[in-house]
Amino acid sequence: MDQWSKIDFSDLDTPCLIIDRQKVKSNIEKAINIAGGVDRLRPHVKTHKTLEVAQMQVAAGLYKFKCATISEAEMLGLANAGDVLVAYQPQGPKIERVVGLARKFPRTTFSILIDNIASANACSEHFKNADLKIGIYIDVNDGQDRTGIRPSFVETLVEGVQQLDALDLKGLHCYDGHIRMADYEERESSVRTAFQQVIDLHGKLEDRLARPLTMVAGGSPSFPVHAKFHDVECSPGTFIFWDQRYSGDYAEQPFEKAAVLATRVISKIDTHAYCFDLGHKSVASEFPFPRVSFISDHVLEQIGHSEEHLVVRSEQADILKVGDLLMAYPYHICPTVALYDQLVLIKDGRLIDRWKVIARNRKISI
Repeated sequence: MDQWSKIDFSDLDTPCLIIDRQKVKSNIEKAINIAGGVDRLRPHVKTHKTLEVAQMQVAAGLYKFKCATISEAEMLGLANAGDVLVAYQPQGPKIERVVGLARKFPRTTFSILIDNIASANACSEHFKNADLKIGIYIDVNDGQDRTGIRPSFVETLVEGVQQLDALDLKGLHCYDGHIRMADYEERESSVRTAFQQVIDLHGKLEDRLARPLTMVAGGSPSFPVHAKFHDVECSPGTFIFWDQRYSGDYAEQPFEKAAVLATRVISKIDTHAYCFDLGHKSVASEFPFPRVSFISDHVLEQIGHSEEHLVVRSEQADILKVGDLLMAYPYHICPTVALYDQLVLIKDGRLIDRWKVIARNRKISI
């Protein structure tokens, strides 16, 4: 049986998300090793959203981070992170909130993404009015087609950005989340081919500006490729907790699943069907079944999912009873964490603490 099953969770209310602190620490160390040192690693914190985990990362020597929300950026400020890239182009009131971050955490250097001149002008105006400067990375689209500017248009955007005194061009950012095939050799080839145009662009810009520019690249699927072949800051996020989907698809990466869900049978439908308290509000549900991988000797097919309920069918009859507690690894940990206001911590097989998922809220104070 899995090590989770050796712990007495009988007094624990469900559903809940349990984190193994020792595995988290190990995953941080493994990520640093794969990257080749802390200077080459800019982890994304969107997976854990938790101050204590960010503090563990800082304690391990990490000082550069990436995040997606103002709340996550504020959490990193509270953790005394040295360099934070908000990898989300701010619009409307968010621009002034970034100004607020820079004012509240002067020891932390904040940067943002830019992919068009209108946004650049708006951000420059706000920071100029605040008598501040903000670092920017040009968000380059190499095929993800979600945000970012095509490489052929980047040089024109850089020309415009150079005219804005409140913006400090730091480098290029590229997220290649569309390259996620399980076969490593195929993934490596696709990542390197897609990224070559970014490398070429980077060289042109450095020659033109006569100064070095940083490249921030990739997520978890492309992490080992960028770490091995490219002079970039790697920015994986899921590695911190890992999950069932990535552990199956990306077996070349040595991370351990450090997060598990505890769930109870709340109803027995018939001799083969059961309902668990693990609904849409408790586990990520954007992908097709299965949502979780049960830690069980029995085959449990997931056949129904709604707001508060997960219905499963077993091959054998009468294997569970109402009230039984099972553990299950989520297939997608990142949005699952955002469904919980706290994490239950274990260490050496004991429940030791509860950590607030502080950045699941849209706002902490800014």
